[in-house]
Amino acid sequence: MRSFLLNYGIIATYLIIGSCFLYLFILAVSHQKIVSIIKSAVHSRFRELAGSENVPPVSILVPSYNEELTIIESVRSLMTLEFPVYEVIVINDGSTDGTLQVLLDTFDLKPSRLSGFRALVKSKTVNKAYRNPQYPRLVVIDKENGGKADALNAGINASKYPLVATIDADSLLEKDALIRLVKVYMENPEQHIAVGGNVRIANGSSIEDGRVRSVRLSHKWLPAIQYIEYMRAFLGGRIGWSAMNGLLIVSGAFGLFRKDYLVEVGGYEQDCPGEDMNIVIKLHKYMLDRKLPYRIVFCPDAVCWTQAPDTLRVLGAQRRRWIRGSLWNVSRFRAMLFIPKYKVIGWLSLPYTILCEILNPFVRLSGLAALVGYVLLDMTQLPILLIFLLVNLLIGLLFTCGALLIEQFAFRRPIRTSDLVRIIGLSVVMAAGYDQINAYWKLAGLWDYLRRNNAWGNMVRRSWQDEAAHAAETSGSQKKAAKAHAL
Repeated sequence: MRSFLLNYGIIATYLIIGSCFLYLFILAVSHQKIVSIIKSAVHSRFRELAGSENVPPVSILVPSYNEELTIIESVRSLMTLEFPVYEVIVINDGSTDGTLQVLLDTFDLKPSRLSGFRALVKSKTVNKAYRNPQYPRLVVIDKENGGKADALNAGINASKYPLVATIDADSLLEKDALIRLVKVYMENPEQHIAVGGNVRIANGSSIEDGRVRSVRLSHKWLPAIQYIEYMRAFLGGRIGWSAMNGLLIVSGAFGLFRKDYLVEVGGYEQDCPGEDMNIVIKLHKYMLDRKLPYRIVFCPDAVCWTQAPDTLRVLGAQRRRWIRGSLWNVSRFRAMLFIPKYKVIGWLSLPYTILCEILNPFVRLSGLAALVGYVLLDMTQLPILLIFLLVNLLIGLLFTCGALLIEQFAFRRPIRTSDLVRIIGLSVVMAAGYDQINAYWKLAGLWDYLRRNNAWGNMVRRSWQDEAAHAAETSGSQKKAAKAHAL
């Protein structure tokens, strides 16, 4: 047993060190790239595009299943974007709640002929389309339930413009988010075949008329931790991957694609638990197989706000689904590994996903267990274990601070001192407990994959009005408490 623990501990240590160096490398690339992004924004020829007739029109696809609590605010936010020509296509994917009815009632929609519908990619039957001349940009289509990928395919078939943007039905876009994505596309329209937006957590923020008016960290610890996770992933990670043309995911919450290439690769793959990762890898493979110049890029200043789960049960279901999607896609595209023609994707992006996403829960939990075994078997002293945990904590703080520096340096978004203190404190909580829970969820997701359990999980939504009222109530209570303390 002692010999086994010793050997395994050495292997786990090397894996952990390797993954940390990869994290730090990507973070360093992100910091280097953000400087050029800022310079590009300052000198861009496309700074004043909102009213320009040269901007290509966009079809916004909103796949919706049981979203009656959030869909109206999301659609209203999309109807007031600062963008010259676009359409909003809401795809009701056989919802069993009142999603379709609230749309029909709110916008007074009537049955209409779905003009321009073409079977470009495979999707299930579309039952009806609904419009209202007072809202010429909006069309709602009702179809048989087929999952998110199938709903997106139906949206592609119904779209009439050469660019398609995808957004989740529980998300809100900043007014200039779409024009910022399209600006990046227009800088190199021949090669920029997909552009990803920056997704941030809205829980706790002040929301009015479908807009995030002021950004605040949620008072609930679980959404607050996810705020930090998203900040690390999008600012500390995706900027770097984008710089190397190694992005494997354009978030389903907000992304822009050239429709012709979506059609060329056959659209979204049905029954795939990670459709946003799948479509991006398909695009990489298609372009690299044909030796076509291309880039799949990330736009950090195009912001989409989304709701984060606020219970462990719902969050666990989400993370189990995410890891199933990663494993499903890595298995599907494993033939790309370490093949020269697949460049960064085959030599870095996919191996990184395997090491830092799929193997990470095994290494994290078993490595910790091995260290505890060292102490119990008197193979090392307790201070050594504590030093290891402290180093792990400091690395997590480094990633958090690195992402915060990017946000403040590049976007100068105001952050309250109390929120900053909480972010640092929650980073400690992440290293000292949350990361281990997350690793457990990933293990459970891997087990689900082996058992072919593809359940989506129950994603509980809260209406944006309730979220705004809750945030305002919390803010008011905090102000009263501060005033009482001052007195």
